[in-house]
Amino acid sequence: MHVVDTMREYYARRAVYYERVYFKPERQAELRAIETWLGPRFAGRDVLEVACGTGWWLPHAARAARAWLATDLNVETMAVARAKPLPACVSFATMDAYTFEGLPPHRRFDAAFAGCWWSHVPLARLDAWLARLFARLAPGARVVFLDNRFVQASSTPISRRDAEGNTYQVRVLDDGSTHEVLKNFPSREEAVARLGPRARVVRWNDIGFPLEHYWVLEAELA
Repeated sequence: MHVVDTMREYYARRAVYYERVYFKPERQAELRAIETWLGPRFAGRDVLEVACGTGWWLPHAARAARAWLATDLNVETMAVARAKPLPACVSFATMDAYTFEGLPPHRRFDAAFAGCWWSHVPLARLDAWLARLFARLAPGARVVFLDNRFVQASSTPISRRDAEGNTYQVRVLDDGSTHEVLKNFPSREEAVARLGPRARVVRWNDIGFPLEHYWVLEAELA
């Protein structure tokens, strides 16, 4: 088994069929509700998307944005995203999600979005990552994070937990290779606490539809 110490390698190898995960029958109603909800959250805003991957959320989230910069470290996943029919406001940039290297140093955004990225950030790096993200945002900026919840009948089983509390899953790719991937599932209390005093008007799963397989956290910066 190959232990993936960078998500870059794993998702590069999975890029062309990554979106199969969004076709699980039990998740369809939630996905449609989230997709409908996302667009108005970013209407008229200049948005930074972290770790856009294959761009599943892009056509929905960016439809009313003023400008949308979708970033990722993987050219393989961004190639899938670029091939989608996207709003004219969308542009792409190669960026390291931890260091934000690749962004113009003085550019600030009034919104940020990260879909299914939070769960891959080691707990020991989460506070520093959030601080770097918030430093790129203007006062009053809106942030939206969404990710998976662990559901026994639908999620890949958790294979182990490390000394820091991170959980892992063992995943098998189409080429037969087996990978151990970090995948955390925070509770509402854990996720909200990470935002701390930097965020206000915090909302959890407040999309007008009951969520079982996903969680959504929305906040505005002070």
